[in-house]
Amino acid sequence: MRQACVWLLAISLGGTLMVQAQPSLSEHLAPLAPFVGKTWKGEFVDSTPEKPMFDVSRWERALNGQAVRVLHSVNDGDYAGETIFHWDRDRQQIVFHYFTTAGFFTQGTIELKDGKMISREAVTGNDNGITEVEATGELLPDGRMRSTARYLQNGTWVPGHEILYREDPAAEVRFR
Repeated sequence: MRQACVWLLAISLGGTLMVQAQPSLSEHLAPLAPFVGKTWKGEFVDSTPEKPMFDVSRWERALNGQAVRVLHSVNDGDYAGETIFHWDRDRQQIVFHYFTTAGFFTQGTIELKDGKMISREAVTGNDNGITEVEATGELLPDGRMRSTARYLQNGTWVPGHEILYREDPAAEVRFR
């Protein structure tokens, strides 16, 4: 019996030490923790069997927890991008830079409000006339993640995408 108690204590301590040893994010990026270390696969709401549209998004801790890196690809690399989120000390805000395989990039900020991540970004070099994007990301009670966006295109706000994601460790981000 005593040996069993010692064994259980050792397992408990080992588990505690493993949890404590896991890398963390800076306190400013901590609200992003539920997304980090996961791969999400999402289907666009307007996807059809004839023309399926899906996005795979991998969230990673970067720069010793001072940044979060997100790699994503649409339809196995038809379009892909990389985002780096970090804390801007001067602005006292989470900022990000997003680079795409389509040759344009964005810079923006996120605000965490009512359990949602709201981003606003300026777009540089988009061939379709998009100059700004506003997006909202949120974790749903059933464990899914939803992303919605609208675009300022040629001076008019237009609906963008809506994607519903599920965690999918087997999904792969693909670049071509």
